[in-house]
Amino acid sequence: MATLRKRGPFQWEARIRKRGYPTTCKTFDTKAEAEAWAKDVETNMNRSLFVSAKEAEQYTLSECLDRYIEEYVPRLKNPKREIDRARFIQRRPLAHRIMATIRAKDIADFRREREAEGVSGNTIRLDFAVLSKLFNYARSDWGMESLQNPVSLAAKPRPGKGRDRRLEEGEEERLQEAASPRFRPVIQFALETAMRRKEIAVLEWKYVSLGGRHVVLPETKNNEPRTVPLGPTALAILREQPRSIDQRSVFGLTEQQITTAMRIACRKAKLEDLRFHDLRHEATSRFFEHTDLDVMEIKAITGHKTLQMLARYTHLRTARLADRLAGMKRG
Repeated sequence: MATLRKRGPFQWEARIRKRGYPTTCKTFDTKAEAEAWAKDVETNMNRSLFVSAKEAEQYTLSECLDRYIEEYVPRLKNPKREIDRARFIQRRPLAHRIMATIRAKDIADFRREREAEGVSGNTIRLDFAVLSKLFNYARSDWGMESLQNPVSLAAKPRPGKGRDRRLEEGEEERLQEAASPRFRPVIQFALETAMRRKEIAVLEWKYVSLGGRHVVLPETKNNEPRTVPLGPTALAILREQPRSIDQRSVFGLTEQQITTAMRIACRKAKLEDLRFHDLRHEATSRFFEHTDLDVMEIKAITGHKTLQMLARYTHLRTARLADRLAGMKRG
């Protein structure tokens, strides 16, 4: 049975004690609201449908993000990025809300705030991903079964257009000239292999086969190992790299060092809006422009997850297709 009691001049508390269920209570502005809630809860208990909302109504989003960082994030492959994104969300007004009070409209308002700040759709989607994982984790592991995931109901921003920055005539030479001697071979290796920054940074000699003309990447962004074939220029670059008994890394540069070196080289060369990842785009474009590799072969080299991700490059082969229609043989 529910017990109703007045709390002060303006509030009513409904308290329900039923065998097999924890004591459940909630405070309302009117007696009618308290009675309606108690009736609804008792009905669900009688039908074995009751799910306690106590946990979800006790903690804020910020508090749950702290727990998410402590318990869930260490399992991830790249925890730092997830932590940085979670800490950023904690600085938003939404973080002060109780978990059970957050609705899809609140998530949509958060999206609109980020859009007004000029943030890209892809960045907002990553924010949404953190929030969605948090709500799902709170439901499955923290006893907040009453929670609904509001992110799943909110409209997602459109995915942003992929970067299409290419090296213009003379820019590669200017970049190489401005780069430090240690960074110069990294630039050329990226242009020859289309490998990602992290893949180059963590490449170790034990995964390099000069005789087999390939390198093995046991861990990639897509969580799938990949074997990258090496052309003559890439092989020459590796053969020129100094080696010592205690040296594991091929190029001896971390991800951050590669980013810093690229930024310095671009500034010296006066190259605008050029990032290291653009070299991967340039390399992939050259596979389509200057080789007769088919799409599946290029996908195997670059490690793009789907053929759709390579679709935007196919227009580069139009001239070659015209030559093939005119009778030119492959290769």
